[in-house]
Amino acid sequence: MRMPVNILFVTGIICMFASCSTTRTVPAGDALYTGASVKVKAEHLSNKKRKAIRTEMEALARPLPNKKILGIPFRLMMYNLAGDTVKEKSIGGWIRRKFGEPPVLLSSVSIDRNNAVLQSNLQNEGYFQAVAAGDTIVKNKKAKAEYTITPGNQYTIHNVVFGSDSSILQKTINKSSDKTLLKKGDAFNLAIIKAERERINAYLNENGFYYFDPDFFIIETDSTIGDNKVNLYVKLKPGVPKNAKQLYTINNVYIFPGFSLNARASDTTKQDAIKYDGYYVADRQKMYKPSMFSRTMLFSPGDVYNRRDHNQTISRLINLGVFRFVKNRFEPVVINDSAKLNAFYYLTSLPRKAIKAEINASTKSNNLTGSSLTIGWRNRNAFGGGELLSISATIGFEVQFSGQLKGYNTYRGGVENKLTFPRFVIPFLSLNTRGGFVPKTNMLLAYDLLIKEKLYTMNSFRAEYGYSWKETINKEHELNPISINYVQPLVITQEYKDSIDKQPTLAKAVEKQFILGSNYNYNYNQLAGNNGLSGLYFNGNVDLSGNIAGLITGADVNKGNPKYIFNAQFSQYVKLETDLRYYVHLSGKNVWANRVIVGFGYPYGNSTELPFIKQFFSGGNNSIRAFRSRSVGPGTYKDTINTRFLPDQSGDIKLEFNTELRAKLFSIVHGAIFVDAGNVWLYNDNPDKTGAKFSNTFMKELAVGTGVGLRFDISFLVLRLDVAFPLRKPWLAEADRWVLDEIAFGNRTWRRENLVFNIGIGYPF
Repeated sequence: MRMPVNILFVTGIICMFASCSTTRTVPAGDALYTGASVKVKAEHLSNKKRKAIRTEMEALARPLPNKKILGIPFRLMMYNLAGDTVKEKSIGGWIRRKFGEPPVLLSSVSIDRNNAVLQSNLQNEGYFQAVAAGDTIVKNKKAKAEYTITPGNQYTIHNVVFGSDSSILQKTINKSSDKTLLKKGDAFNLAIIKAERERINAYLNENGFYYFDPDFFIIETDSTIGDNKVNLYVKLKPGVPKNAKQLYTINNVYIFPGFSLNARASDTTKQDAIKYDGYYVADRQKMYKPSMFSRTMLFSPGDVYNRRDHNQTISRLINLGVFRFVKNRFEPVVINDSAKLNAFYYLTSLPRKAIKAEINASTKSNNLTGSSLTIGWRNRNAFGGGELLSISATIGFEVQFSGQLKGYNTYRGGVENKLTFPRFVIPFLSLNTRGGFVPKTNMLLAYDLLIKEKLYTMNSFRAEYGYSWKETINKEHELNPISINYVQPLVITQEYKDSIDKQPTLAKAVEKQFILGSNYNYNYNQLAGNNGLSGLYFNGNVDLSGNIAGLITGADVNKGNPKYIFNAQFSQYVKLETDLRYYVHLSGKNVWANRVIVGFGYPYGNSTELPFIKQFFSGGNNSIRAFRSRSVGPGTYKDTINTRFLPDQSGDIKLEFNTELRAKLFSIVHGAIFVDAGNVWLYNDNPDKTGAKFSNTFMKELAVGTGVGLRFDISFLVLRLDVAFPLRKPWLAEADRWVLDEIAFGNRTWRRENLVFNIGIGYPF
């Protein structure tokens, strides 16, 4: 019996690594350090508490041993594999630098220092009588450290006492005492005490105390009251500066929108400033309308200073998109013994007009190769109020030099015009926001042309009017009350018409579409500004079309009463879609990523299905990667007649699940193991697509695939390569849909029919 090539290869790799002793490069008289273990002697503590202390202490012990993947120190093995003595520019030297990691040695371990660190950390958590003792164990040139922790009793908080003097500073501190992080009965914890100092400081900064600093007060601890309890006293230190005790208000606000980076703040003059809506704007070149600043600034003369408005004003000025740099300063002024601040904002403009070009190239596993060129022009201050006008033109192509689509080339072209106002533009209504992000009004007008050589030519017109705004860095909204999309065929060749006669479903791709509707999108991203790599991502979309037009005209295609506008049958539907993701940070840069997509489209009145451009698709390098793009579903339907053209199978309902385990391998190389499942379905029956309608057996109709991938993370982009294969094919008979028993990596025919390679930019989700 012949052993499959892939098993032989894997066996050889394992044998090669096994032959590399992990201690081969350890110097004589030393040992390979394999890590630390901690034993907690505290019978009075629960098992859960002892386990938590042990885990925390083991993480604090230094140094850390060599990194392992699946329990194997691959990087150390690569270091040893390079040889005992290697030249810097040799292959062995390159392997050591790029993939290797030198052994962590016992000689680098300081037991006394670790004892001090562990003991100090426990004392900071309220174990004031904690004792740590450690030792090392050496065997066969490998060593480990063992520490014994005797924590003693943990002290808890008995009372928290705030100062009682009558100053406005102390009164302000006491106003926030109900929000204190120091709670009676909680364990003493130095980290919480430090956080409480920062909380009080932030509260004071939000309430006018511009010069206050957390170092100006102290939280004293009295551990002599007995019964393992402490009293905490929140006090101001002696000698707090006078300006730190004063509550400041805003006097004047000066804005210099033409500031040069080569100039000094003192070089600017207030003499040229004009007063508008309470602000002084010094714009010699008259580049910006003063109203832009009055809408953007959150500080107004007479306001009590607060740090939130300070930071959010800077964020809003940057968010306008017309300034390269924004900086500010505050200058104290004394007016009749009152504490006031003059605020100065120095703004350096971006180039007003710019041209950019972008070239993309792509190749697919079905031999399709393509490229596109986009040239764009933008004016960042079109009408003097920070408006962004952008015009772009795109051309592209996609060809296949061999295979069934040879000669059936695809060409695309289009022009897009977009005008963005940094404010809400609503007739008869003036609205603004106070967050750190400027709201925007967007106007879009675009034209696209699609030419599929020998088949058909389609053109489309798009127009939108809407608003986008952010509540916070995590929450974003987009509302388009007007969204128009008109698609019509210009040319349909006889060859394609003949193909439609054989396969009626091909007509869907060239049908005339008229969408007159509105849409709303809400995005919540817990990962924004979160470097922990853990969190929730949610994107929800509501898309409506033809509601008012349908009510006016009384359209009902099922009763033979379709209605038209401009000689086009307009679409009527309600479409809902959610994309929910959850990321779990495991360790280092290892992440477990999960995604669920649920989409539902309800066609009615003038429509029996969603328009083709609004339907859901499944398969491809960002979807179910074991199946080619748009080749899954709907339902159990399989296009067995059409063999000349690429699959373009769509549906009104979508369900998809994805899970992916991502781990850093070495350097910029990351690996991934993933499983994808999902399908699309039609809402109504289609006699040309048997099995396509959604039913209560939908879970039995899911396509399932799995695979592995590599990601090359080069900071500014991630290049992704995945290889996947199907585990379940929904178009087969129900008893035959699972195809695990057919997997045969050594079989060329199976590989050709089942392995799917995907190349992409960025992560799939």
